[in-house]
This record gives sequence, structure tokens and C-alpha cells, in this order.
Amino acid sequence: MPCFRLPAVLLFAALAACAPAAPGAASEFPAPDRPVAAIVASHSNPEPERDAVREAERIAQLIGAGPGKTIADIGAGDGYLTVRLAPRLAPGGRVIAVDVVPSYLDGLKRRVAAAGLDNVQFVLGAPDDARLPAASVDVAVMVRMYHEIEQPYALLWRLRDALKPGGIVAVAERDRPTRFHGAPPALLRCEFAAVGYRQIAFHDLGPETGYLALFAPTAPRPEPGAIKPCKG
Repeated sequence: MPCFRLPAVLLFAALAACAPAAPGAASEFPAPDRPVAAIVASHSNPEPERDAVREAERIAQLIGAGPGKTIADIGAGDGYLTVRLAPRLAPGGRVIAVDVVPSYLDGLKRRVAAAGLDNVQFVLGAPDDARLPAASVDVAVMVRMYHEIEQPYALLWRLRDALKPGGIVAVAERDRPTRFHGAPPALLRCEFAAVGYRQIAFHDLGPETGYLALFAPTAPRPEPGAIKPCKG
């Protein structure tokens, strides 16, 4: 795809398409040594229930969402977090909504258009790659979907390239086994550490929401073949 003289609406998609592929084929990374939960829905709990416990508001505050920031909502689903973050990031900021299910993204595009939000962009991700341009996001956030990532080591390894200097990854999960659609905090820390991240904060958000863990990349990043999977 040519990478110049494109209409503005297509520019971000072109940048993503023209970004150099991250080294390391998916087959070079280890599979997780624990169950991976199936994707069963585009949402997690009815939105009024989530708003009642101020889920989006609390996550936004803890990840430092504010004007000018770029935040990737990975596993955006029906857009609960996307549509609540977007107004906080204006002016000058944006949400990049990422999902691996095309129909979820199609529905979210309609929702964003109906809400009149003009600072949301969309990326169709892959099980091993969020497909974000290099140095494009301040925060990558995953809300109760990490347990559904088929190839977490590959995705996290590549996600480091998408972070701006000082960028972080935030994961909201419930403390229960991955097969029951959660992630024990110790397992999450281990899997992030295996790819070269350190946990910099941990917040208990209550039984309805679970917890929020924040991670920052460290150096050096291990080669794909040197990553040791954690026991789940």
C-alpha cells in the first residue's frame, strides 16, 4: 500500500500497514502453559452495573487518561471503555480501539459514529500482535480480556514497540484461574516479566471489577526463543 498522499481518514490505517513487521514469527514464541479462555462475548457485565461502581472512571484516573494522550483499548469489544475514554483525551488525544473480531469492530464503529466521537481509530488485531505502529501509544489497556489472548508472549513482546517513551501497559482482571475468565496476579506478573516488563503499580478495584495492574517495559527484551512460559 502506498504510504503517502492518502486522505486523512485513511492515514492511520496506512501507517499501520506500512510499519515494518516486528521480528520473530509467531511460531518462535512459546505458547502459554495454562488454559486460554474462549472469547464468548463483546462485553463484560451490563454497562449500567459497570458505571455503578465507576469502573471506567477509576481506570481512566489510574492510567492517567487526559487531554493529548493516546490510549490503545486492546480487546475493545463493544466499546464500553473506548467511548468513555475518548472525551477525556480531547483535545489532541485519541483512542485506538483494537479487537480481533471484525464484527465487534464494525459494531463499535457504528457506536462511535452515533456518539459523534471523532478521536477514535480502529485496528483489526491478531492473536499474536495488536498491530499498532511503533511508538504510537502512551498507554495500552486490556480490560478483562487478557485471559483470552491466544499468544500472550508474542503479543506482549511486540506491544513494547508500540509504546512511546515512558509508556505503560495496564491490565484489569479478576483474580481467578484463566479457564474461569480471570488471571491470578502472580501469573500475570510472571508472564509480563518473562517478556521484559516490571509491575509498577497494583490496585484492588473491588469484587465487581477485580484489580488493575500497571507494567513498564525494562531492558533488555529477551529473544523470542529465550522466553520461558510461566506455570498457570
